[in-house]
Amino acid sequence: MTKTAYPEVPVLVVGGGSVGLLTAALLAHHGVPAVLVERRSGPSVHPRATGIGSRTVEVLRELGLDTAVDAVAVDLRGAAGKAVARTVVEMGAGDVVTVPMPTPSAAELDTTPFRLRGVCAQDRLDAVVAADLARRGADLRWSTRLVGIAQDADGVDVELEGPDGRYSLRCARVVAADGTHSAVRTALGVGTSGAGDLGKSMINILFRADLRLHLRGMSFATCTITTPEASGLLATVDGETNWVFHVSCDVDGGERPEDFTHERCVAVVRAAVGDPDLDVEVRSVLPWRPRSSLADRFAVGRVFLVGDAAHTVSPLGAFGLNTGVADAHNLAWKLAAVHHGEAGAGLLDTYAQEREPVAAATLDQAMRRLADPELHWGRGPEADAARAAAGVWAAPVVHLGQRYDSAAVVDPRPELPSTVDLAVALDGSPGSRVPHAWVDGVSTLDLAASRWTLLVGTAGDRWLAAAADVGLPAHRVSAPWLSDDGALLVRPDAIVAMRVTAPVPDPARFLADVLDQVLARPVGGLAVGEPACVDVRLASHELAG
Repeated sequence: MTKTAYPEVPVLVVGGGSVGLLTAALLAHHGVPAVLVERRSGPSVHPRATGIGSRTVEVLRELGLDTAVDAVAVDLRGAAGKAVARTVVEMGAGDVVTVPMPTPSAAELDTTPFRLRGVCAQDRLDAVVAADLARRGADLRWSTRLVGIAQDADGVDVELEGPDGRYSLRCARVVAADGTHSAVRTALGVGTSGAGDLGKSMINILFRADLRLHLRGMSFATCTITTPEASGLLATVDGETNWVFHVSCDVDGGERPEDFTHERCVAVVRAAVGDPDLDVEVRSVLPWRPRSSLADRFAVGRVFLVGDAAHTVSPLGAFGLNTGVADAHNLAWKLAAVHHGEAGAGLLDTYAQEREPVAAATLDQAMRRLADPELHWGRGPEADAARAAAGVWAAPVVHLGQRYDSAAVVDPRPELPSTVDLAVALDGSPGSRVPHAWVDGVSTLDLAASRWTLLVGTAGDRWLAAAADVGLPAHRVSAPWLSDDGALLVRPDAIVAMRVTAPVPDPARFLADVLDQVLARPVGGLAVGEPACVDVRLASHELAG
């Protein structure tokens, strides 16, 4: 590698897709200077995903970006989530079968009150996050690719190639968000397992055409086009003039992605719409193939894999992007805690311990849906019974209900009490996402966002005093998942780190002990806030899951 002296970078993020950008944003949010490198000249204009799940919306809210993202989302309230029609023209004429966009029930709003008004294409999400990073003065290095990486016990040396040539960078840690064919993962010698490529090769055509006249006021998230001349899947980008159309590429029949020329793509779009004279601008064409794979390891030394570099999820269910965002959310606060001297390096081991099982379960759930999409889209008792027979969890449970089991959770309860009812799954158990409850008009999710927080029961005066002693924000909550004299310690990623259901002799000492344990701090710990945590060894206390 070229030996050039540069100041050490706390974290290098490789890859400027949605997950890479959000990783950098979360690190900046936690006060960690990071450098992001991306081989493209800027954020991608070609969306690969449009479904942003509720947990991702919670992360965006934590960053203060949920309103901006909602503003660029397509308003699909009361619209069709899924449609089937021969052509767009026939769909607008009423010859269409639709499945409505899911409308959140009161029970669902009780679990997560924050959601978008519709779908948000990835390019629109990326534009919002990239603009926020630029506003923060983040170091985003476009048109820059990683060409070499080597690590030792104290850091990671990378060689980069950018507009001004090659140079070296010394990094404390590296986050690889460089996609399915991750160069970082390959350089580390990390293999993958899983089904691999699934089904036919596809062509994703991003195009601009005003379809409003043909749609006659109809809106949808996706529409399966069945005309033999151009069967495929039409997905909305802005619901008016920007769209993506997925068509198959018959590789087995000798067809190649390069056969989809500009002229052919225009003809395909016109056939799918049903208008031979439609004014079409093809903006971008991307070949792709559904895939299911899982990296053998999510971390090697000082290098961590997130997003598609760690797992590639088959598309049905919209689990792929959202699982990658959850990776970033889990990792960023841990990197920040170690960088700021608040945690021992052992905390970073819990990233792989927590995310690998969740990603594996998510891949399994996506694969179970693949053979029969109605297992995902179906409604009513018959669909519920079919899901139960096929071992398919409710989609909200996949997005929000999964649990962590690691040293960063005291007495974890990884078994899901329900794979159907999210409210049952979010019961305050250690390792689960903290339940939503309103406290003086503020959600517990907002109270706990980005910081260690103690939630105490209605008779929790001693816990409140103890939290003040160790520098923790604390709030009194009346909820069925929190006993009157109990307490929940919530991590910066809104995961319950500890639950106590009975009084302890010395609450301040107890909290200090727990923080030392979950933050992998040596005895004699490092302060989380002011005043410093009490310096003691972990004792045995009554915990409850």
